Amino acid sequence: MCKAIGNPIRFEILKFLLSHPSCITGDIVNHVPIAQATVSQHLKVLKESGWIQGESEGSSTCYCMSDAGVQWFKQTIGEIF
Repeated sequence: MCKAIGNPIRFEILKFLLSHPSCITGDIVNHVPIAQATVSQHLKVLKESGWIQGESEGSSTCYCMSDAGVQWFKQTIGEIF
């Protein structure tokens, strides 16, 4: 899981999803300064590594943090502070 968040764009996507519990790809594209195709590649890596989950809604996919991803952030932030 940690290797997937070594990329600053993927880490930014995770932070965005923590504060926006359910987003479609377009919302994420509007937040990070990269092309939609690149965002989709990053989302694929995050999904395959267990950080996020995605559910198709018509022609869009709605993404949110996985339970394991949320738990990791809570535990890690708790250890830091």
